[in-house]
Amino acid sequence: MSSGFNTDVRVGEQIFHVQTEDRGPSRPIIDTAVYQNGRVLHRRSSNYGQFAASDDFNMDALRQRVEEQHRSVIESLRSGVLDADIAAATEQASRTVGIQVQLLNTGSWLTAGTVSLEVEVVRRSERQPETGAQVEAVIEGAIQETRHTAITNDQGRVKILFPLPPLGRGDLALVIRAAAGEEKDEIRFSMRTRAKATQAGPAQ
Repeated sequence: MSSGFNTDVRVGEQIFHVQTEDRGPSRPIIDTAVYQNGRVLHRRSSNYGQFAASDDFNMDALRQRVEEQHRSVIESLRSGVLDADIAAATEQASRTVGIQVQLLNTGSWLTAGTVSLEVEVVRRSERQPETGAQVEAVIEGAIQETRHTAITNDQGRVKILFPLPPLGRGDLALVIRAAAGEEKDEIRFSMRTRAKATQAGPAQ
């Protein structure tokens, strides 16, 4: 199974995260998602079932396909081909009722083995802070998945601080959930790149 690719892409003043993964062998699909602030704004999937069943199939060729799709989406993002799709997804998210959880320090939440999350919860319709929302953070894929919770203040914000737990060998993700009454929201950030950086030294 391909390990996939993760790339941060700057377009003007915006930063997007592009993640491509091979879902096989039980699901022979190459899946690419464009994230911003933990939310999927665009997705591209391709089925390679016919290729997998052919005599030409090998892992090097599959990895090349994964990398080609990853690069293609990045090129589409940089060239503006995806502008309409991303604008539509962003507008749709802003019109949705309920609450929205956001990570304010997306570039610095993991430093020297410590997870430090600055989280904000707002109401989608009027963009006002949600006071008293319960926020939960967990590292999915950790050897022991411990949930860390806190309640938002009158500005709809909360800070959650905890040491990075021992990590497993599978897919890793930081998941942040928020709940206010019956309304819920969730965002997630792939940790494959960050986990490697942490093992080698302090994250940049």
